[in-house]
Amino acid sequence: MIRGINRQNIFETDEDRRYFMTVLNRCREISGFRLHAFALMSNHVHLLIEPNDEPLDIIFKRIGTRYAVWFNRKYQRAGHLFQDRYRSECVETDEYYKTVLRYILQNPMKAGLESSPGNYKWSSYAAYIKGQGILTDTEYATDLFGGKEALIDYLAQDNDDHVMDEGDHDWRLRDDEARTIINRITNCASVSDFQRLDASVQKEYAWALYQEKLSLGQIARLTGLSKATVFRTVRRQRDMSFEEETDLILRESDLEDGYDADLAW
Repeated sequence: MIRGINRQNIFETDEDRRYFMTVLNRCREISGFRLHAFALMSNHVHLLIEPNDEPLDIIFKRIGTRYAVWFNRKYQRAGHLFQDRYRSECVETDEYYKTVLRYILQNPMKAGLESSPGNYKWSSYAAYIKGQGILTDTEYATDLFGGKEALIDYLAQDNDDHVMDEGDHDWRLRDDEARTIINRITNCASVSDFQRLDASVQKEYAWALYQEKLSLGQIARLTGLSKATVFRTVRRQRDMSFEEETDLILRESDLEDGYDADLAW
């Protein structure tokens, strides 16, 4: 799941949703992941993804960066669009897979965006009703239930499923988690160890730690760097990453060949 920073809307119009779907498909082609389900909400997106060669952090960075640059340009805004940390959870059993699938596809109904499952066009539900979507790989779930009819019956059932509830989640890393990450990346067991590193190496690690979702304050507090140094380092690296990524950003003209929202995604 990814959501807007400070819970702000990340979709204002259907054009925005259509563009996000175009981005999602391009990134699927590049990364090679399988998309089992999705639901675009007002300020967040649920994705049931089966990664292939690329890890989730790269997948979400690719999706988020491309969409955010386009959205910011369209609405003449600056700064982050998405919360720094995406939220993920490993689906390890078929039973939990079923629950996650139903949770995602019923999310629009429970949020009041549709009166019954399947009416909301910005989810994978229609793909399962019709048997296959443009982006959604429905084969695994259909085989798991022994056919489409049993699958649709399950998806339509009333339930009190709770899966990775975004409302209850603290998106910040705890300091003990952050220290574990610092030790793994830097091989430093203490602030003193980190302080003995060359200044240029410290800055490289600060950027790496930021990419691992440590906050700027945590990086400064747990490494001994000043907040000003951490801020300047991260800002400089983000600017460099932005310049590299903008060459790959999809343009508004891509919408001309985008997907019809009335089709089964």
